Amino acid sequence: MSETGQAPHGVEEAAARLLAAAADRVPCAPVRDLIGTEDTGAAYAVQQRVTAARTARGARVVGHKIGLTSPAVQRQLGVDRPDFGVLLDDMGYADGEPVPYASVLQPRVEAEIAFVLGADLAEGPLDLARVRAAVDHAVPALEICGSRIAGWDITLSDTVADNASAGAFVLGRGARTLAEFEPRTAVMEMSVDGRSVSEGTGADCLGDPLAAVLWLARTAREVGDPLRAGHVVLSGALGPMRPLTPGAHVTAVIGGLGTVTTVIGEGTA
Repeated sequence: MSETGQAPHGVEEAAARLLAAAADRVPCAPVRDLIGTEDTGAAYAVQQRVTAARTARGARVVGHKIGLTSPAVQRQLGVDRPDFGVLLDDMGYADGEPVPYASVLQPRVEAEIAFVLGADLAEGPLDLARVRAAVDHAVPALEICGSRIAGWDITLSDTVADNASAGAFVLGRGARTLAEFEPRTAVMEMSVDGRSVSEGTGADCLGDPLAAVLWLARTAREVGDPLRAGHVVLSGALGPMRPLTPGAHVTAVIGGLGTVTTVIGEGTA
């Protein structure tokens, strides 16, 4: 923010560019020309404005997603640290429910462990023990990542501004408590149209998916958006993301947790 309390001009212009791309369903140029590549504070300010515009139209915040936790995904996108975005209710789908292809720009899929929180992670000291205690249960999840930026030509500031390249998410039915399931040692395999396309383990997600949630809890609190009870947290990819085409059938199996599946349908949201 400037000394007058107003956002820098580049933040507002970047938010408008991304909102127009989403509305028109036409990817736009990167926003780093407006906010630079090093100022993550400005990038999160853009993200907050885009989210505010969507909630003003009736969407409801239901959680957060952590991005760029897997070394494989970092290499794919040329970035070197995690980020986070906001999950809205109109992005969520049930296990087996089709996700319209046109609802996500330039879609790519990755398999993750989703945690549903039973307690806030907002005040006081934050450590792994507190994160573990705050988790009500875990479910297998697919994230359909999407970029409003043409050709996925992103730096860290671009993807942060673009809500961490969030598109849609699918939650499985196989809920487990952390007394029943250990995220760090879970083994994942994801297939598209019956062909294995991505493999990994919980340890591929910042060493432990719960460590990713701890990073998120601390970082989200710093920007004034702490984690709340009832929210879903997508903890980050367990393996490389893969591009999607209309009609693709996607299944992920996470050992000890369960299976989640979707089909990429035709049409709009």
